[in-house]
Amino acid sequence: MKTLTILKYQWKDLLRGKWIVGYGLIYLLIADAMIRFGSAGPKALLSVSNIMLLLIPLVGMIYGALYLYQSREFTELLLAQPIDRSSFFWGLFGGLSVPLALAFAVGTALPMIYTGMILSANLSSILLVLLLGIVLTILFTGLGFWFGLYFFEDRVKGLGFALVSWLFLAVLYDGLVLLAIFTFGDYPIEKPMLALALANPIDLARITVLLEFDISALMGYTGAVFNRFFGTMLGIGVASASLLVWMGIPLWRSQRQFNRKDF
Repeated sequence: MKTLTILKYQWKDLLRGKWIVGYGLIYLLIADAMIRFGSAGPKALLSVSNIMLLLIPLVGMIYGALYLYQSREFTELLLAQPIDRSSFFWGLFGGLSVPLALAFAVGTALPMIYTGMILSANLSSILLVLLLGIVLTILFTGLGFWFGLYFFEDRVKGLGFALVSWLFLAVLYDGLVLLAIFTFGDYPIEKPMLALALANPIDLARITVLLEFDISALMGYTGAVFNRFFGTMLGIGVASASLLVWMGIPLWRSQRQFNRKDF
């Protein structure tokens, strides 16, 4: 009950700020534009998923860390009351991650409904993209919380570390993978490439989407290796299970750090 009370307060606070509505509108406009100009089919879904893979990790990590700094006085006030720390942590985390996930899902799904795309396109592909967006939101908000708690006394370091982590995972990581392929291409590197793919949740989500659409030309080396080793359905299952592990680790670490932290 205490967790639900904190959740309700946090949701009302976010809605008063209006920015969460703007976040949902961004996805609505993006999805609407992709459907209208890219045809209501796999191309539109792929375009939406590519934007999702950049925007969700950035917003999740940056605002996840920033949220803790903004809620510091609220946190200190409630921790002075007889309240369980774990309940309070899940209330804080759910108060941010759930509205972010809903804003993405509703903003992306509405254009698919009113344009009729949901009837003409593959429903399982639409649901997969929406589900991946929700999982990534929870995952990267959890990472943001972890960074925010680790650098709680220094806001600049916390936000800087979150931004650099996003830049590494979303942009630089694939370049390093390509460099490794170019350098060690004469050796059997398929299994190390699989390990590198499993080490990056953004790559895992991208590979899952591409395996669903079976677009081998766009998969890149790691995606092609995934497809060769696991096949389409098994590959999606392995990538999805790895994403769930990725989602659990930062939440587990964040909760432990929150429970031990002296605010």
